[in-house]
Order: sequence, then C-alpha cells, then structure tokens
Amino acid sequence: MSDENILSQEEIDALLNQKIRDQDDQELTPEEKDTFGELGNISMGTSATTLYTLLGKKVKITTPRVSVTTVEELRNEHPVPFVIVEVKYTKGLEGTNVFVIRERDAKIIADLMMGGEGKAEGELDEIRLSAVGEAMNQMMGSAATSMSQVLNRDINISPPLTRLVNLAKDKLPFFEVGESDKIVKVSFKMEVEGLISSEIMQLSPLPFVKGVVQELMDTQQAAIDSLQGKTEAAVEREVKQEEKAEPQEEMGIPIKTVKFDHLEKSPSRKAANKIDLILDVPLEVTVELGRTSKKIKDILEFGPGSIIELDKMAGEPVDILVNGKFIAKGEVVVIDENFGVRITEIITPIERLNNLQ
Repeated sequence: MSDENILSQEEIDALLNQKIRDQDDQELTPEEKDTFGELGNISMGTSATTLYTLLGKKVKITTPRVSVTTVEELRNEHPVPFVIVEVKYTKGLEGTNVFVIRERDAKIIADLMMGGEGKAEGELDEIRLSAVGEAMNQMMGSAATSMSQVLNRDINISPPLTRLVNLAKDKLPFFEVGESDKIVKVSFKMEVEGLISSEIMQLSPLPFVKGVVQELMDTQQAAIDSLQGKTEAAVEREVKQEEKAEPQEEMGIPIKTVKFDHLEKSPSRKAANKIDLILDVPLEVTVELGRTSKKIKDILEFGPGSIIELDKMAGEPVDILVNGKFIAKGEVVVIDENFGVRITEIITPIERLNNLQ
C-alpha cells in the first residue's frame, strides 16, 4: 500500500470527531433533556389550568419524562388506537409538536366538553373529535403563551389537526420521519378528577428540540451576562465614588449639611381641569340586554328560530357600559324608528371615573 493511501493521524482524528458529533446529533445530553423537560413542565402547568376551566374538573399533570425514541419503538410500546393532535408553530418557532392521547381519555374529554358527565362511550365521531381538538387548542394556546414569556418572543400556533390513529399499523401522519429516525418523547401523567389517570405524550422532531433548547440556553446566558455586566458596572461606580471621596478627606475639605427651603403645599388642581384635557376622546357606549352561558353541546344545537334565555327579567332595566365598564341602568325606548335608552339610574361621578380608569 502506497503512502498516498494511508491516512494521517490528523485525518483519523478528524473522522473520529465527526463520527462522535454525528452520534451526539442523534441524542440529547442530560442537560438538554432537563432543559426541554423544564420547558414542558412550565407549558403543561398552564395547560392543566386551562383544561380545568374547560372541563370543570380538577386536572393534575405531573413532571415530564424526556426520552429519545423512534417511530418503530413507539409502535411496539403502544400498539393501540390513540388520538393524535398535531400543532404547528406559525410564528416565533419553526416546527411541529404532536400530542398523543389514549382513545378512552379523548372520549371522556369530549363528553365533558359537550356537557356530559365524562363517560367513555360511543365512537369518536367528527363532533367529538372537534371537541377534543378545541380543548387541545385552548391548552396549547396557553402553553404557547408560557413559551413566549420564557423565550421572550411572540409565539403563535395553527389550529390543531385531530385524528384517530392505530399506532400499531396505521401510517403516522406527522413529521415525515422514517421508522428508525430519532424523535423526542415527553411523557406526562395526567389525572382528571375521578375520571382519568393516564399518560399523554408529546412528540417532537429531534432537530426542533435541539433548536429550542439552544435558544433557551442562549436566552438564559444572555440574562446572566446582562446581570453580571450590571453588577460589575455597579462595583466600578462604587470604586470611583470611593476614589473621589478619599482626596476630600485627606485635604480636609469641610462638608456642610445641605439645607432645603421649606416647601409649601401648592393648591391642587380641580379634577374638572384635568378632565378638560381629554373631553374630546371618543368612548364606546354599549347597552347590554343580558347575558348567559351555554355548553358547547347547546351551542351546536342553535339554529334559526332558537331562543336564548338571558339572565334578565322582562321589563328589568338594561345595563349601560362605557368601554366595557358599567356606569348606569336604563330602559329601552323608541325614538322615531331607532332604539334608544333612557337613563334611570346612574352611579356617582367618582365611581364613574374609577370605572373608566
């Protein structure tokens, strides 16, 4: 073998280092797992609160477990039907997250969303899948808000795509990854008061997770550097002040106490004079006939001719709002061919100003 075909030690080291880097790109370091898990913990914490509001049941989501897996391993571990909820980021991040919920759990969530008692009965038809999708949309919306605060940027998501998939045999409709490609699985234990004690999974492409973790680390490091810079600047200012003070003590410069003139209270301006500055600012006046709340099941049944009962009695005064703030009550009148409102009761001017602030 000629010397031309023999690799130098530097070339061998370069190949070995490249192989190590390629292996690292296919895995997550313990630090990366902890960072992404903490981000998931923050996001799912707010999601649990949102789900509690939607279902009217106490929701508990435990600390996540982060691992790297493949589609093939996922099929072997979970060979049963699941509801797949795909969420794409439209602003602030580039990528997709997929949430996997057991079919039984999805049925319970759908039944609660539609005004039921949380029974896992019937099939997951289009209406029930839409109810699950809306619950996940609200949850992921609140999670995106949390991520926006952590990463210090605006993050938006698209409406989720929801479908029922048998992981054992169906083609998985996400990520466009191969059976052996690495994906990141974050597992959460979810408990819904007396109804669900199960596991939900969040699946993300490995490059997406690495990118988010790196950005989060960069954001944290920038904050640390900024704080450290401010601390060093404060120390430097103290040193300079001490250096300026020392010569004065050595030279015996007398220091006199500063005396301030007595300040008399100036007459306060009248509130009316302050209001004069904004008298031409337009405000929105709204007359509210009444309110009510309905479950999704009832709203889906609305149609032409449906009657919605409000929380006001017939003949009871209507509320008058300014910029959404209540200021008066009145009765509906007709002026020519237009509706109007005659004020019958009004709160005091001070209360009105407080409400408008």
